[in-house]
Amino acid sequence: MSPTARVLGGLAAGAILGLALAAWNPLVATQVADIVQPVGKLWLNALQMTVVPLVLALVVVGVNTATDAAASGRIARRAIVVFILLLLLGALFTAAAAPALFSLFPHNPALRSALDHAVVSGAARTAPVSWSASLIAMIPSNAIMAAAQSAMVPLVVFALFLGFALTRIAPARRSMLVEFFQAIADAMIVVVRWVLWVAPLGVFALILGVCARSGLSMLSALGVYVLAEILLYLAVTAMMYGVAVFWGGEKFSRFVAALLPPQAVAISTQSSLASLPAMLESAEQRLGYPKQVNALVLPMAVTLCRLTSPVQYLTSAAFIAWAYGVDLSASQLIAGAVLAVVISLGSVGLPGAVTFIATNLPVAQSMGLPVGPLGLMLAVDTLPDAFATLGNVTADVTATSVVARQSRDVVPAQEAGER
Repeated sequence: MSPTARVLGGLAAGAILGLALAAWNPLVATQVADIVQPVGKLWLNALQMTVVPLVLALVVVGVNTATDAAASGRIARRAIVVFILLLLLGALFTAAAAPALFSLFPHNPALRSALDHAVVSGAARTAPVSWSASLIAMIPSNAIMAAAQSAMVPLVVFALFLGFALTRIAPARRSMLVEFFQAIADAMIVVVRWVLWVAPLGVFALILGVCARSGLSMLSALGVYVLAEILLYLAVTAMMYGVAVFWGGEKFSRFVAALLPPQAVAISTQSSLASLPAMLESAEQRLGYPKQVNALVLPMAVTLCRLTSPVQYLTSAAFIAWAYGVDLSASQLIAGAVLAVVISLGSVGLPGAVTFIATNLPVAQSMGLPVGPLGLMLAVDTLPDAFATLGNVTADVTATSVVARQSRDVVPAQEAGER
């Protein structure tokens, strides 16, 4: 049985038992929920304990990886700028659209109470602060204290400074320190895999406690989360067509037709890497992009330009805010969007099994939201994967169209092909 099937099995078993207990005897259901509650919280704590060292290491290594790629030539530097702008576009759009989308669905107050008892500790929330206070807090006066307090924005800012500083020291020392941080990231990933091995038990305990207290509210809320995520994936995918036309200089009908083969592979395999050969063929044969651009930009895009990653992080945060009835301020949403882009770029090569907690949790924490529901959301987040891969593949080819148009001064005209 696959890990995904095991986790979904734990979710289903916990939900059925919780609903059955609630229907039979609410008092007994509450007592059982109190008994299993520590199991779910222990599992969540085990996941959270790896996040600070993992995020620090990933950002430091990611900065150096991107810097090395940018140093390989003008086309690579342009590609990285395009990737960042596309990711930021998707993140800002989601920051604005996700809260509005969730507001269209009715909210059950019982859900907040159930989540409070089942998965959230009292210290999980932070009070909203002003824009000026948020801006000042971005630069940590004590990086170690920021890490100890799980203050993700100051921690990531420190990691960015450290990562860029490493690019300025002697190559031998830089290589040694980058390897050190890579080793930390690898070790944390091993720990996360151990914790995820017992994910069915953790998810079982979490969903049992919530369903025993709130009935069908949590299941319907998770359905809303999955639906909203799919809709936002499709929205940012559609946006890429406009980017290709207005920024990449493409003809809409030709671009749509050229994308169909790699999109079909993306939906069937749910893997951007598996879609790379189809993307290369479409970019060269159907769109006429230069070989130099295709061979460099598309492999970079598969790892760096995962458009739907920031969309996922912000949708998760907006869902938690909706579940708790929290109104997110503009400063929280903007800070979350910027952090989501940085986390996405820093999580290059992160195994899929650990991606959700390691990337979503920092964004939720940076916005002052409880992180407990992430354990339940992890169980259903694989359902929209096909739509996520569709968006990523579309963005990869879109980025290539932009870079190809901007690189006409670098690529010989006879190799540029007919546009």
